[in-house]
Amino acid sequence: PDFITPEGNVRYDGYVTNVITDLSIDWLREKRDSTKPFCLFVHHKAIHRNWMGDTTDLALFEDQTFEMPDNFWDDYQGRIAAGKQEMSIDKDMTLIYDLKMLDDDVKDHYRSLYTRKDGTEGTYGRMNAAQKAAWDRHYQPIIQEFKKAKLTGKALAEWKYQRYMRDYLKTVKSLDDNVGRLLDELEKEGLLENTLIVYTSDQGFYMGEHGWFDKRFMYEESMRTPLIMRLPKGFDRRGNISQMVQNIDYAPTFLALAGVEIPSDIQGVSLLPLLKGENPADWRKALYYHYYEFPAEHAVRRHYGVRNERYKLIHFYNDIDAWELYDLQSDPTEMKNIYGQPGTEEITKQLRKELEDLQIQYDD
Repeated sequence: PDFITPEGNVRYDGYVTNVITDLSIDWLREKRDSTKPFCLFVHHKAIHRNWMGDTTDLALFEDQTFEMPDNFWDDYQGRIAAGKQEMSIDKDMTLIYDLKMLDDDVKDHYRSLYTRKDGTEGTYGRMNAAQKAAWDRHYQPIIQEFKKAKLTGKALAEWKYQRYMRDYLKTVKSLDDNVGRLLDELEKEGLLENTLIVYTSDQGFYMGEHGWFDKRFMYEESMRTPLIMRLPKGFDRRGNISQMVQNIDYAPTFLALAGVEIPSDIQGVSLLPLLKGENPADWRKALYYHYYEFPAEHAVRRHYGVRNERYKLIHFYNDIDAWELYDLQSDPTEMKNIYGQPGTEEITKQLRKELEDLQIQYDD
């Protein structure tokens, strides 16, 4: 991988998740001022498309068949924008770039991102000779088997799903291993009990729900974001915290924990009361969401919305004008849009008021 540094781009030999962790551990050991508090952000990339596992992990999960989500073959009835996206495992997941089926007979408009004709660029092309040899030993038999099968239709889509899950989980395995390495280093340095450790992500991801990969939509799978905290000494809170939190809350939490004043223009709120086991009466009762990166990759339409404990209201806008309403209690997988149906008038009115209030609060 290439890293952007103050001295320019630097290319490292090795697997990106290992390299990032190596650099982080090196900073902890050699470069930080051990007389002062520190803040270290370790931002991993490997879980992003196109899910290439470490060569040491390629054999993992190959003997497993993963159960497909019940709504993999969603027909998107009553949900206009969901039917217009370009993140379908069936239609949009590519054979070479996403699924590693490198073959001259296979057409793939993203092929150059995987390898170029000179064999030196792209995610596969940048491997060294030993890495390519290990990669080819694993994937070439799969490529030959795939060519021989000549899959089409539903059989091809289901095969894509299984390959996606196997490759994705190999990539996650390396992330898990390296989180463990970092925790071990903190313990070795005597820092583990006096450090807040936050494991999170930029969003959730579709593992075949609605037939998709990727993210972007306000639906639960991508709106819900992993968040695990290991608390320093002095905090006794354990288990799940049920209150609604957002990624805009992280910065004020870190500042409050460090005893630093929180700037007035930060829109999030510190999570420290929740981490202390408190239950503030004025904690937020709803979450605001806005996605506006259209037209762009995956063709997810612009939309904004509000989600409270039970209901979610979404407005798609720009090239389409469509509202969606979900009762997450009776329809947790958001398959039935009940916007405009008799009996929903009062909750719709309430949610639209909450939506407007949040748009004003966040100056959106």
